[in-house]
Amino acid sequence: MTRVHIQDLSIRFGTHDVIKGLDLDVHSGEFLVLLGPSGCGKSTLLHTIAGLNPVSGGSIHIGEQDMTRAEPSQRGVGMVFQSYALYPTMTVKENLAFPLKMAKTPKAELEKRVAAAADMLQLTPLLERRPGQLSGGQRQRVAIGRAVVREAKVLLLDEPLSNLDAKLRTDLRRELKLLHSRLGNTMIYVTHDQVEAMTLATRIVVMHQGVIQQIGTPAEVYEKPKNLRVAGFVGSPAINRIEGQVGEGGVFASPAFSLPLPAVLAARPQGEVLTLAIRPENVRVGPSEAYEAEVQLVEPLGNQHVVWLSCSGSTVSAVLPGQPEVQESAKVRFGFDAEKTMWFDAVGDRLPIGD
Repeated sequence: MTRVHIQDLSIRFGTHDVIKGLDLDVHSGEFLVLLGPSGCGKSTLLHTIAGLNPVSGGSIHIGEQDMTRAEPSQRGVGMVFQSYALYPTMTVKENLAFPLKMAKTPKAELEKRVAAAADMLQLTPLLERRPGQLSGGQRQRVAIGRAVVREAKVLLLDEPLSNLDAKLRTDLRRELKLLHSRLGNTMIYVTHDQVEAMTLATRIVVMHQGVIQQIGTPAEVYEKPKNLRVAGFVGSPAINRIEGQVGEGGVFASPAFSLPLPAVLAARPQGEVLTLAIRPENVRVGPSEAYEAEVQLVEPLGNQHVVWLSCSGSTVSAVLPGQPEVQESAKVRFGFDAEKTMWFDAVGDRLPIGD
């Protein structure tokens, strides 16, 4: 198992700073996920760890060695790309063996490692097939296996599931989690899919415009986001956001509704802009709730439904279990548990209210 330590890292392409002054400590043996929208710098960071991008400043240590300017072949990492990048004329066995042949691995050791990787990834029956005879999921497993046979202490995975259909993504997510449990090596995984991040990660690094917004366990970034960017990016449907201000008498006043503020926020200056955020699963719909709204849309999702509510120009989503007894255009009442609300200031930073 190997730690990856990144200090004050800067990456510049021409005059554009993609990443500037980034610090990150990847623990030995963890499954770290870099999460963020397209263009946030997550793939650039991963490729730089692999040695595929030049470093403008700072350092990268893999294990105890400074690898900031080392060649990719010297870093002891395995890389899995979004595209399978398999040799179409080679069999599965030959694709798996290729990096070992390039490293001049003795034949007996090569055969042993290929057999072990094929068994682990359920590729043994497919060893004599060529990539064109494989499904998308099978080809991606071969690509992963090619990194595994190198016995790399650090595995770097750049959106490896994004080209697969929904069922294959679910299946391979499970296989990747099991693979990490078996291998115990350090994995750094890039994705824009928050479901992948939540299900796979030991810790999640949420990025925006080359800057780390928050590092934490899946539960931490979901339940205690540091800012509105994190709160809005993690969770599906997205978190509800209602903008208002501190009103007279310590209430939160918005066009949609008013409610008492937590004591620590009620003392803030009157007129200060605040944003109330609440997860859709924490919104309740029923006749005894405090606020009135009109049902815009009901989305069935099998064992639950997403109900979209319109309230004085604001839209609120609620995730309700089973088959809710609401219909589109109907008037309903909704509310939520005050203990589940999150509060953010005018610049989007989360305000502590005792958590």
